[in-house]
Amino acid sequence: MLRGRPGSPSLRRIWCILLRGIKACLHAAAQRPTAPRAGAIQGLTPDNRRDIWHDKVRRFTVAAPPRGRALRSAILAPLLVALAAPAAAASCRAIEVEGAGYTLCEADAARDDIRLFLNDPGSDTLLGSFANVERLLENQGQRLAFAMNGGMYHPDRRPVGLHVEAGRKIAPLVTRAGPGNFGMLPNGVFCLREDRADVIESREFAREAPACRFATQSGPMLVIDGALHPRFIEDSESRFIRNGVGTSADGRRAWFLISDAPVNFHRFARVFRDHIGARQALYLDGKVSRLHAPGLNRSDQGLLPLGPILGVVVDEGVPLD
Repeated sequence: MLRGRPGSPSLRRIWCILLRGIKACLHAAAQRPTAPRAGAIQGLTPDNRRDIWHDKVRRFTVAAPPRGRALRSAILAPLLVALAAPAAAASCRAIEVEGAGYTLCEADAARDDIRLFLNDPGSDTLLGSFANVERLLENQGQRLAFAMNGGMYHPDRRPVGLHVEAGRKIAPLVTRAGPGNFGMLPNGVFCLREDRADVIESREFAREAPACRFATQSGPMLVIDGALHPRFIEDSESRFIRNGVGTSADGRRAWFLISDAPVNFHRFARVFRDHIGARQALYLDGKVSRLHAPGLNRSDQGLLPLGPILGVVVDEGVPLD
């Protein structure tokens, strides 16, 4: 089944293939010298011929002579191939920035199914691992395209800040300053709404109160309106494996980043701002950061269970890049 919405990349790609096929066939027909056929209309101008070809293209359902059938096949073949191919899933890839390695995963908020996972909805017990999320999805004929730890949590794995799943608030928003990275204001919320994803500073989030289908609060913000967090120090010695999420200004793109080696906040945030181009980005965690990316044959393991898990869900059979 074709997956996509009007205006989605998958549908746009199909229409582009169709239009390119029509254009190529019209051009080939115009260039091909042919002798007049019996019953052919004589004295046609190039514009008349072009109009006739356009009319033929529009009337695919009308029986066509062999030449018309060839035209129809040439146009429809690439379109049918595109329709038969499963939609490509959100993907991950290795990147290098300023000599340091990272893994960057990208998702289209209007097309991809981005979710948060904390507890098993059936038993209300902690999921805590990528494997448990995969087992949950397997029962629904689905799987993870990729996933990572999705926000900070208490020792009992309860979220430290706001946590919303399928429109249900599980933990409240926290706007006050506090200890640790979470309380280093400004912090923020990763909010998923219909067709868009946004990183929003927490106090702005409290004022606007957007209706998020899924949301996770963490801190600190890495990038705020294109600027790095004011408390980051360029040559800081505090280095950890870190992961975070950034969003595009139009809310269409979400970027999920994890470092391959320990980095400080300033360097990690610069990847979002200078390499990816995110104007808003949020720190998810450090030291405990993990990535599950089946397309890269990678699934990080840990000694202790995770709290919130953030991932992109696809149907079984969708190819993973």
